[in-house]
Amino acid sequence: MGKNLTSRAEDYSKWYNELVVKSDLAENSGVRGCMVIKPYGYAIWEKMQAQLDKMFKETGHENAYFPLFIPKSYLSKEASHVEGFAKECAVVTHYRLKNAEDGSGIVVDEEAKLEEELIVRPTSETIIWDTYRRWVQSYRDLPILVNQWANVVRWEMRTRLFLRTAEFLWQEGHTAHATRQEAVEEAELIMNLYAEFAEEHMAVPVIKGIKTESERFAGAEETYCIEALMQDGKALQAGTSHFLGQNFAKAFDVKFANKEGQQEHVWATSWGVSTRLMGALVMTHSDDNGLVLPPKLAPIQVVIVPIYKGLDQLDAISEKVEPLVKELRAKGISVKYDKRDTHKPGFKFNEYELKGVPVRLAVGPRDLENGTFEVARRDTLQKELVKAEDVVEKVESLMTEIQENIFNKALDYRKEHITTVDSYEEFKKVIEEKGGFVSAHWDGTTETEDKIKEETKATIRCIPLDAKQEDGKCMVSGKPSTQRVLFAKAY
Repeated sequence: MGKNLTSRAEDYSKWYNELVVKSDLAENSGVRGCMVIKPYGYAIWEKMQAQLDKMFKETGHENAYFPLFIPKSYLSKEASHVEGFAKECAVVTHYRLKNAEDGSGIVVDEEAKLEEELIVRPTSETIIWDTYRRWVQSYRDLPILVNQWANVVRWEMRTRLFLRTAEFLWQEGHTAHATRQEAVEEAELIMNLYAEFAEEHMAVPVIKGIKTESERFAGAEETYCIEALMQDGKALQAGTSHFLGQNFAKAFDVKFANKEGQQEHVWATSWGVSTRLMGALVMTHSDDNGLVLPPKLAPIQVVIVPIYKGLDQLDAISEKVEPLVKELRAKGISVKYDKRDTHKPGFKFNEYELKGVPVRLAVGPRDLENGTFEVARRDTLQKELVKAEDVVEKVESLMTEIQENIFNKALDYRKEHITTVDSYEEFKKVIEEKGGFVSAHWDGTTETEDKIKEETKATIRCIPLDAKQEDGKCMVSGKPSTQRVLFAKAY
């Protein structure tokens, strides 16, 4: 199975697009801007979903489901929210089709116009806060800690598989609280949860921070984020958590009687990660040979490939392999024993390398005689012979080793690609030639932020939460600044 992948050095964007398709993660669909997530890609998403869902529930959140359609009037109730999403909305205007009178096919029935247009949800704050008005009367009804697994639509003209599609899958949490402090703590809790998931399960190091005013979610008072760095030196926003203040509660009149019997508006958060994480996973770890998957998220953690001539040899190998498969599965390790007779071992080796399976075991007649397995790890491409009685222990240790190794490799790359600069000329040179995160002083104004974006295509990715107070001067305007922020070109 020839991979024929464009190398990252030659054309990173082309490499990414080819890899997503050739490794069977996803493909473009017959609907412009929308993708088909194939079974192998969806299996990774399911693992992400299962882990995140577990983490949400362990912190007291429950799942619910809300309508796909949002009345147009709902969207217009929160001014900055509608302004932020208006240009991305898909709108349903009619509810029926009919056959054309000239027999040319199906047309929209003009008489079946909706009294009020429906928006296909770009996000669900408005429909959910309209619902919460019915759920909340007293402080006893709070907090509401609800999450939804859903699809959303944001009309995109230029799309890329997983990174930017018109329809994508995600989770969106929407919580209601009695106090400002509770809501802020919730938004920070989720940011930390996302960071833990990215680092512990995706093996993707992230920087936690807050967005600038111009980069905040539409309708939020504060947006917390985690930012990751891809191998081409571009940043990717991997998750956001928003403190919404009382904006949506006021827009939808969601009040509660406090302990003193007085009416107050509730405090809100919303937060989400999407199938964009799949793109982050591919771009952080993979190489010119294909995917490199962290064991915790790999659909197949171990593949066993028999090397044989004739059914007698295969039967002898299977007799040895099948108990091993059971033993590994009993340890919670997902295993595939690929004894297809339609493909040669070399084809299979290539296929599983391309698909990023963390560990490959190969066994042939000579291995049976010697009581060994050839063990190959995907992250380093190293191979070694391991005694049959030691294979389970070896595989278990590799699950941990590979997970840690690919995280550390990504962390080292990020450390090498955070550059501190003091002048705008140096900034422009680093952004253009080296890439990565650039740490620089900024005067806090939108005007300067816009100027930098217009001239360099770099944006402020975040104001890091661990940024030290440091007196300095804005690299552009020379005005005073008390801390550095992180800039980068981004997806």
